[in-house]
Formats: sequence, C-alpha cells, structure tokens
Amino acid sequence: MKFNNIQSCHLGPEISPEQFIPEHFFLYLLRGSMKAFDGKENYIMQSGDYCIARKNHLVRYTKFRDEDNAFEKIIITFDEPFLKNYLEKHPTSVGVFSNDNSFLFVQEDKLIKNFIQSLEPYYNGNDQINQTFADVKREELLLILLKNDPQLAGVFFNFGIPEKINLEEFMNRNFRFNISLERFAFLTGRSLSTFKRDFQKTFGANPGSWLKKKRLEEAYFQISKQHQKPSDVYLEVGFEDLSHFSYVFKKEFGFAPTEVLLKKHKSK
Repeated sequence: MKFNNIQSCHLGPEISPEQFIPEHFFLYLLRGSMKAFDGKENYIMQSGDYCIARKNHLVRYTKFRDEDNAFEKIIITFDEPFLKNYLEKHPTSVGVFSNDNSFLFVQEDKLIKNFIQSLEPYYNGNDQINQTFADVKREELLLILLKNDPQLAGVFFNFGIPEKINLEEFMNRNFRFNISLERFAFLTGRSLSTFKRDFQKTFGANPGSWLKKKRLEEAYFQISKQHQKPSDVYLEVGFEDLSHFSYVFKKEFGFAPTEVLLKKHKSK
C-alpha cells in the first residue's frame, strides 16, 4: 500500500511534540520504522504496522528512515471532544481495559486496509486532509476499531484523570522524560501546588533542582560507565540542548562531559 509523495497525513488536532501523549491517536507507518519507550516497555513499529497510542502516557520516540531516506506515516487523533460527541451519537458499553500499555497494536483486516486506502483521494499534498471529510473519516475509523475489538471502548471512552499515586516510585522511574512540572503533577494525580509540597516532603528538594541533579547523575553514569557519547546522552536524560547540558554538567562536576569520556578512553 503506497500513496504518492506522502511525508505525513494527519486528521484531527496536532499532537504535542513533548514526551507526553495528551490525546489518543491512531498511527499507521507507510515507510520507515520507529522505536518508543514509556519508562517500562520498549515498542518497535515497522512499516505496515497499525497501532493506537494512548493518552496520558509518557513516551520517547526514535524515528528511522528507510533505505530510500523516507519516513511516511498517517496519524489520526481521537481528542476528547470528538470522542464525547461520538459517544452521544453512538451509545457504547464501556468496560475496564485489561492493560495499561502505551501502545496497542492493531491487526490488519480488510476494513482497516480499505480505510487507509480511502484516505488517498482526500489528501491534498500539504499535510492536511480536506476538513470537510476529517470528522467523517475519524468516525469511520473509530467504528471499525470498535467493531473489531469492542474492549477498546474502555480505552477511548475513559475520561477520568490519573489517580494519586506513589510520588517517589513514579519520579525515580520517569525523571528522564522532558515534560513540564504541570505534566508530572497531573500524571501523579496532584495539583501543581500539592505536587511541589509532596515533592519537598518526599525528596527534601524542589522538583527543578532534583530533576537537574538526577538527570546529570544519570548522564555521568552513562558516559563514564556505559561509554556513551555526550551527544547521544543529553536527550535520553531529559535535556533539550547539548550546549546547555555541557554547561550545567561542568558546573555540577567541575569538568565537561567530553572530558569524562576522554579520561575513560585514556585509562583503557
């Protein structure tokens, strides 16, 4: 299955670029591959795979182009207003879904395959599908997904917010993710003020200082013990900019991350 000159095709609201999934979305990879990590599990998506990415999950992606230097995808977002409107039009029995995996892989069948092919006439070459058809096509896909697996209603129509969870366990597992304090607070079932107060009680430090120190310690470990390059580490531990990472690393440890790597090579 192949469209002509597609780099990406998107229906519905845009997905945030941060390492947090704010709305459910359906993903189909036409070309290339992708790896994702959610703090617990690794997921690998190959060309031809269909999957559902679940909202309120932390995920870090790595995209890989194919041998022709192409990465092509179709993304269809199921945002909460759309889902609530769907539920009003199509009353659906909603149960509890059996797992909390960040990605749910969808088996190809004739309906899914035909749906993907049906998008081609509406694609205008500018990364958008004609808005007239957008909600109609999103509704069609959701009908197909729920027909094939009615238990997915427990995923799509769960509009609750995260419950209050163990802060120490969550932060030690997820400190590498580059998200705002507001996101961390939300995912641990707290308001921002309660999150900061509980954080101080739990760790004896404010969240910003603790996150920076924890990420730098992890970076030092990866460079000194795992022999990773600083350019390969800084994104993995939650920094956005290599020069800023190098600056705060040197301020914390007294030497640049490249010096750590050089020392290790010389000591061999």
